[in-house]
Amino acid sequence: MHRRAPSGRIDLLLRGGSLVDGTGAAARRADVAVVGDRVAVLAPGVGAVDAAEVVDVTGRVVTPGFIDVHTHSDALTATFDGADHGTEELRLAPLLQGVTTEIAGNCGSSLFPALPALAEHLRVTFGLGPVRPARDFAGFAAGQRPGLRCTHLASLVGHGTLRAGVMGFADRPPTPGELAAMCDLLDRSLGQGAAGFSTGLIYPPGGYAGTEELVALASVAARHGKPYVTHLRDEMSQVEKALEEALEIAARSGAALQVSHHKTAGRHAWGATVRTLARLDRARAEGVDVLCDVYPYTAGSTVLSAMLPPWVSEGGPAALLARLGGPEVRERVRADLVHGVEGWENTVGNGGWDLISVAAAPARRSAEGRRIAELAAERGADPVDYVCELLLEGRGEVTIISHSMREDDVRRVLASPLSMIGSDGVPKPGRPHPRWAGSFARVLGHYGRSQGLLPLELAVHKMTGLPAARFRLDGRGVLRDGAVADLVVLDPAAVLDRATFARPLLPPEGVETVLVAGRVAVRGGRPTGARAGEVLRVR
Repeated sequence: MHRRAPSGRIDLLLRGGSLVDGTGAAARRADVAVVGDRVAVLAPGVGAVDAAEVVDVTGRVVTPGFIDVHTHSDALTATFDGADHGTEELRLAPLLQGVTTEIAGNCGSSLFPALPALAEHLRVTFGLGPVRPARDFAGFAAGQRPGLRCTHLASLVGHGTLRAGVMGFADRPPTPGELAAMCDLLDRSLGQGAAGFSTGLIYPPGGYAGTEELVALASVAARHGKPYVTHLRDEMSQVEKALEEALEIAARSGAALQVSHHKTAGRHAWGATVRTLARLDRARAEGVDVLCDVYPYTAGSTVLSAMLPPWVSEGGPAALLARLGGPEVRERVRADLVHGVEGWENTVGNGGWDLISVAAAPARRSAEGRRIAELAAERGADPVDYVCELLLEGRGEVTIISHSMREDDVRRVLASPLSMIGSDGVPKPGRPHPRWAGSFARVLGHYGRSQGLLPLELAVHKMTGLPAARFRLDGRGVLRDGAVADLVVLDPAAVLDRATFARPLLPPEGVETVLVAGRVAVRGGRPTGARAGEVLRVR
């Protein structure tokens, strides 16, 4: 900490606040000076300072900018097809709760390395129109619209995108040549600065991969010192078996393991976090570098087609749509929902259509925010028929919210020293899950201050220093001299999420100022219009 102000003119001085630096250490009094896009930490009351602007933050807390380790915002500022896929409200939602860096490309889906044949897959996943794909991470970075990003963006390489580009939606192991091609594409993008390798093993085509394929690809990530980030093959009744597979892949490949949005969902898995978190502790003791992330809600969100048995999606989006009109297909779906399919995470069978609501349905906006069971009953239709018609009408582009978790499991994962915060935000128009606009403020306000689950310093560490170290985001996550000036000023007595399932994009209270790369992007809780976000290249 400096005892005197740095030489030269300071652009902004945050004076009189408490510094929570992202390491987990106790808060301390300090002033923070911003010079260009970097910070200097000053002793409180350092004396006369030549600053262009001085902000009194007495009674407030100054932290590093928050890092959302799990988003699906890949397309919000992409220009691959020349169209605008986001809205201003959707783009601002992370920023207004203090997020300055997002990590996208999760659950096996990224916008690169994409081949022309993937246009339909990317349309359904991200809501994109006709796509001019990015062939690698460098192309993806170049395809982000300058001056539009509110936050910085790093991206993983999605296994589903890799696999679909090399071998389509075939439900079979890759040939040696196909596996080598996937490894080469992954190696290229990781070398260009992609942040890691992700899988989504409940989604086609990623779910068609066997363990050996994933070990080979995770080994490429390990050579780059980057993590294997996985949506487990099952997060419900078979979650423990799925976790063992992920740990095996990490141990055999040498890659660090990041378990995405760790949960034990559905009534047959409620309470299992007692065992899964203990297993993660044992794995670390055995030498596996494993961590997880979590969002602070008991409801999840995904694509509607994931509620159907995996054979329905075999062959890709076009094949899915071709099947859904057949009455014999719908009868088989109904039977599988009742009896299950080996290896399939049966969300509906673990709860029912009354626990699933429509988040985004561009072709039928009137359905958004309402439960599937209610919508089907209103039409006098069987829920499976209603779902099939909704998917056909929207050409597969429908997302849902599933109320499938239990509060004690969420609290247990949040409190674990192995967890960090990720919203799993899916920023599509409609009624998206409120986690996109509320996760970080909810952890700080509801679970931290109101419930006493986490002290402020630990909650901030889970949002800053811990994820920055995991994903090698140099200069970010810890507020120290020379760090990038991504900063948050918040009122610890007032910070609280306001986003709800009915009004999912309401901004939080208590997040007063946010700086991105030294530029004030939020002042007085309102956006300033500054756009300083950039694509981050992880080396």
